[in-house]
Amino acid sequence: MSRIHVSLEQLRRYNVPGPRYTSYPPATHFQTEFEVSSFKFQDPPSPPRPLSLYFHLPFCSTQCLYCGCTNIVTGDRKKSAEYLAYLDRETALRATGVPEGSETLQVQLGGGTPTFLQPDEIIELGGLIRRFSPLAGNIEAGAEIDPRSLTQEKTDALRAAGFNRASLGVQDTNPLVQKAVSRIQPLELIAGANQMLRNSGIDSINFDLIYGLPHQTVERFDRTLDEVLTLSPDRFAVYSYAHIPWIKPFQKSFEEHLPDAEMKMQLLQLIIEKLTGAGYVYIGMDHFAKPEDGMAKALANGTLQRNFQGYSTHKGVDLHGFGMSAISHVNGCYFQNEKELESYYAALDRNTPPVFRGYQMTAEDKIRYAAIMHIMCNLYIDYAQLSEEIGLDFAAHFKAEIASLDDLEADGLVQRETAGLHVTPLGRLFIRIIAMRFDAYLQNEQRKGRYSQTV
Repeated sequence: MSRIHVSLEQLRRYNVPGPRYTSYPPATHFQTEFEVSSFKFQDPPSPPRPLSLYFHLPFCSTQCLYCGCTNIVTGDRKKSAEYLAYLDRETALRATGVPEGSETLQVQLGGGTPTFLQPDEIIELGGLIRRFSPLAGNIEAGAEIDPRSLTQEKTDALRAAGFNRASLGVQDTNPLVQKAVSRIQPLELIAGANQMLRNSGIDSINFDLIYGLPHQTVERFDRTLDEVLTLSPDRFAVYSYAHIPWIKPFQKSFEEHLPDAEMKMQLLQLIIEKLTGAGYVYIGMDHFAKPEDGMAKALANGTLQRNFQGYSTHKGVDLHGFGMSAISHVNGCYFQNEKELESYYAALDRNTPPVFRGYQMTAEDKIRYAAIMHIMCNLYIDYAQLSEEIGLDFAAHFKAEIASLDDLEADGLVQRETAGLHVTPLGRLFIRIIAMRFDAYLQNEQRKGRYSQTV
């Protein structure tokens, strides 16, 4: 992919706070007065549903300063055993509402640091997952992994527990950047973890990278990309660093060393050029995959979806999130678990779902969700196809939104045709801006302090 010209004027105009659209409406609209008692997991008679399971494992041995996740920093290894016991309670409680015959297609462990768990605890978690629901024969079961905490015993336990995918938290290989964000892991350590996973028979390995970190430059990140490409992961997830010091005050420690919007755009263009030049398919906002990978195939066949873990290979699944702060999306309803460990435990001690906020989608939400997902995942909207999908005339329903794209089309971000709307190569760099035009909640919303910048 050749370098796309982005003017400073465009950068300034489009570098505004905005959602990442891992849900619609965004989680900022979830309501604490949401009552879980009013939510029905199934409306009998309910046919079996394909399931995607997420387990939030919050414990970390140290705090990485770029992190915006809900985590607990501790050296107490006993905490994970107690947490697993509560996960067992939660899954048993939730399983009663899952339609009989439902099958799990995907499992993801996130955090925090899933490899904080000891090998026997990983095996225990695997059993817990199987008790919740039967697993599909072609299941995708992945775990986020900190290379610094991976051992051969933990790798063997992951495979024994049924995990066949791994996502290594690499972020950046430059020592100066690593020191600034308190994440010291030499390339040799990353390579060793990668090889350990390969030798164990893991089917697919993803590398997580972050651009926009302190001290990053085009030259330094170019070297990082060269180094990680030698390890040939199946996928890359290259996230834009989200600076949210109002939520994570420790991020203020390196504010003066952060690259500006122009540098971040140069880094993004470098990433796209480098990875597509190495043969990876540019999936969407921040993902890349080898052509034979399932994610590249999902992009080609229209089954790509976006959720709270980023891009996913399956659409139309019920997402069940377990553990503190985990978010679920089931039957048109979002609900999020308690974000504090004590509150999460207390709810389960009462034998009640540990939910503290949620949102029931309206009919209009579902229509706009479909439009935004088509933009974020397919990079186009075929008016006739989407009209059939949502059961109304898309072009008529969104007449005002389509008309509002004049400036984006003049800037070369979109191309409007009689039959549909296409995102241009330049538009991919500002994909959130395009999606925001179809977001009914942004019009009267003060976004500063709620979302990260789009660049």
